[in-house]
Amino acid sequence: MAIAATISGPLTTPARRSATSFASLRHSSYSSSSSSSSSSSSLTRQLSFVRASKSSRRRSPSFGVSAASMSTEAAEKASPVSFLDRRESGFLHFVKYHGLGNDFILVDNRDSSEPRITPDQAVKLCDRNFGIGADGVIFAMPGINGTDYTMRIFNSDGSEPEMCGNGVRCFARFIAELENLQGEHSFTIHTGAGLIIPEIQNDGQVRVDMGEPIIKASDVPTRLPANKDQSVVKSGLDVDGVTWNVTCVSMGNPHCVTFGTTVSQDLRVDELNLAEIGPKFEHHEVFPARTNTEFVQVFSPSHVKMRVWERGAGATLACGTGACAVVVAAVLEGHAGRNCTVDLPGGPLQIEWREKDNHVYMTGPAEVVFYGSVRL
Repeated sequence: MAIAATISGPLTTPARRSATSFASLRHSSYSSSSSSSSSSSSLTRQLSFVRASKSSRRRSPSFGVSAASMSTEAAEKASPVSFLDRRESGFLHFVKYHGLGNDFILVDNRDSSEPRITPDQAVKLCDRNFGIGADGVIFAMPGINGTDYTMRIFNSDGSEPEMCGNGVRCFARFIAELENLQGEHSFTIHTGAGLIIPEIQNDGQVRVDMGEPIIKASDVPTRLPANKDQSVVKSGLDVDGVTWNVTCVSMGNPHCVTFGTTVSQDLRVDELNLAEIGPKFEHHEVFPARTNTEFVQVFSPSHVKMRVWERGAGATLACGTGACAVVVAAVLEGHAGRNCTVDLPGGPLQIEWREKDNHVYMTGPAEVVFYGSVRL
């Protein structure tokens, strides 16, 4: 598998870049429409790279990386839509997006109910040294049972999660790009976690109805004994001799949320060694489907900070379902109210666990990074 890609992106950093409409987003990315070439040329740059050296081929013989350069003029003559409509045999066209640094390779798979690549291929594409680099590959597929679309994901380790909160926001922006939609739009999406409804807002943010949280212990699932109305809330979990207080929540995928140990609830999340402690939670025997783990620091009833160890991806800059689980757990444990700003390493999400319908709503950004092609 070889990669042929030309990358371009906005000259402003994500932190300073305001949310944009899809029209302006296209102007600042790889392929701009000819009608906007004069304005986009000042906003874009071409970064051509070649990684297929002899040494890299020796280290990864089955996944050499090559590159094809493209002039700015050529890039501006091709629109994103025409780029994504290409169907050359043996190539996979993709768009890379990120939601607060949680990054994904988005694939147009609307013509088939089977993913265009295998889990093993996804692992290679997600490799940050020999591949494109991502936390996962997301496929936009035909809808099921009356939904507009189906979303499937392969994690960077090849496993398939039920859902991804940051991923579904990227998915919504990707669909709008494919369908050339402007302004506010909502979609019904079938996922392994059930029906998810994202809504693209006028400011470019994506608000997602994540549905009802699952807190019944056996449905999360966890083998920890229920201690509050069939749920696990602030229950002791031994990890390498340290007892952590944990609350278990599912947002269609399992989460273990902790605000500290039995000795100290004053958790300083930036001081944690996630690479050491994260896998021990993920693979703990009380989680039969493994688990995502959120470590949380509380600043106020409306402001918390979290770091996450994701099942199948490790330490990531953001986790949308994890942020939702954190607010649910914070309410159940009495740490916070139902509407919170959740700070993640990649930036903030606004989470609301609405009392009137018991649904969790997540609002946050999704940004395009670049367009590319992979020879399979």
